[in-house]
Amino acid sequence: MKKQLLRAVAAATLVSALVPIAAMAQNIAIVNGKPVPKARMDALAQQMAKSGRPLTPEMQGQLRDQVIAYEVFMQEANKQGLDASEDFKNQMEMARQGILVRTLFEHFAKTNPVSDAEVQAEYDKFVAANGGKEYKVRHILVEKEDQATKILADLKKGGKFEDIAKKQSKDPGSAANGGDLDWSNPAALVPEFTQAMVKLKKGEMTTAPVKSDFGYHIIRVDDIREAQLPKLEEVKPQVVQQLAQQKAAKYQQELRSKAKVE
Repeated sequence: MKKQLLRAVAAATLVSALVPIAAMAQNIAIVNGKPVPKARMDALAQQMAKSGRPLTPEMQGQLRDQVIAYEVFMQEANKQGLDASEDFKNQMEMARQGILVRTLFEHFAKTNPVSDAEVQAEYDKFVAANGGKEYKVRHILVEKEDQATKILADLKKGGKFEDIAKKQSKDPGSAANGGDLDWSNPAALVPEFTQAMVKLKKGEMTTAPVKSDFGYHIIRVDDIREAQLPKLEEVKPQVVQQLAQQKAAKYQQELRSKAKVE
């Protein structure tokens, strides 16, 4: 009987010793008698991971200290009754709405991923719009037609295109480089400029000023090549991001259009 009693006491002691250990496995600390759940630290670590910040062993301790500090501060705020203020309630409601809306669109993105077929179709549209030929082109831009006509005359007399561009062109993006626009796709230029440029062969220059909304251009084509477009693999992340944003915007618009607002 005595041995049985001793076994019971020992078992009870062991159970009572294990309870705090089990509780501590779920909590990172006890602050003023209140448990601080480990889940808070885990949630903070997940936020860091989403932002791309690596969680090092040293940062584990910092996270624990931060969560404990927040618990200390929250207890003091509650003690002072700040959690009952209207300002606090309004901010909590705004935070709740923001988190819920973000969760909605995160869920939409997960359930409506951009497919490879959609990426390919978007890339094909890009190639169709930007394919063809590219032109290594220079230009001199002036305000008045008579200025352009005089420059053309100077060029015919042997004036150097690059030097005149540096001195007289009013295009701030190319003047300092002798009028160099680098390799340009015709679709990226104003129509009047493009129409004149594509008529030129390598080494040719316009024989008359070309008028556009910017002024009067003198154009010279230094070289022509097939358009150098990036491969699908190189631009796929940007295409996926763009299509995902378009899907999200369309989803937002659909929700707003379906809503009954009075």
